[in-house]
Amino acid sequence: MPEKVTIYEVGPRDGLQNEARIVPLADKIALIDLLTASGLPAVEVGSFVSPKWVPQMAESGAVIAGLSYDHAARLSVLVPNMKGWDAFWSVRSTMPRGPDEVAVFISASEGFSRANLNCTIAESIDRLRPVVVAVQGAGLALRGYISCVTDCPFDGPTPPAAVARAAELLRALAPMPLSLGDTIGQGTPDTVAAMLRAVRDVVPVADLAGHFHDTGGQALDNVAVALDMGLRTFDGAVGGLGGCPHAPGAPGNLATGALIDLVEARGFQTGVDHRVIEKASQMARAMRGTA
Repeated sequence: MPEKVTIYEVGPRDGLQNEARIVPLADKIALIDLLTASGLPAVEVGSFVSPKWVPQMAESGAVIAGLSYDHAARLSVLVPNMKGWDAFWSVRSTMPRGPDEVAVFISASEGFSRANLNCTIAESIDRLRPVVVAVQGAGLALRGYISCVTDCPFDGPTPPAAVARAAELLRALAPMPLSLGDTIGQGTPDTVAAMLRAVRDVVPVADLAGHFHDTGGQALDNVAVALDMGLRTFDGAVGGLGGCPHAPGAPGNLATGALIDLVEARGFQTGVDHRVIEKASQMARAMRGTA
């Protein structure tokens, strides 16, 4: 029987947050409900961040309240701090069923941490500590994101040792799985392999996911290298939702359909219905005006 690869859908959050046109609430809910009907095992559905900085995510509370939960997919939301946690929990605590995983994030580079979070990496860990305690107290699962794992738009190439150190810091809060993000899409098979070798020394490979952007056109090559190095979870964004904020007009997130095609061509199974993903991709492209 073919080995399974987990496809983690991030389009409704990491994809939509970079789209300039505000997508109507009903359309967001319809897209997520279609994705959860496709057999995808995990879907990130929103984030509880400041609406001033990410207006596309301002309705995340209404999104999670309006979703269908008649499916087996694990749903997650991104929470950056205690203010975000309080906003999320004020909705989630009233629901009989809702997102059961919370994602937190840090950067592997100091320049990106300061620009994106207005704090050092160490300070970002301090901010997340009470969030992790709250999530665990509520009985929800955790997922960690690490940004700029190969390159930073401010600091240049990210040393693999810095990524391993960031992984250790997050896992010291809780033994959460980690998604390793090539945030500006400049990773290559060589730099990805070097990074993964460093991170595998401190985190079990079963707890690692690849999150590759296609800005530099090498996302699928990077997935292939990560597969060879033992990773079995990868993030994708339906219809390629989301550009790269540091490279206007360039492609950003790796499209879920292309990711599934590569993984299955390599002999793995995903359990995802291609027809439903194509329908969701058409819906996603219409949201960004490229249908």
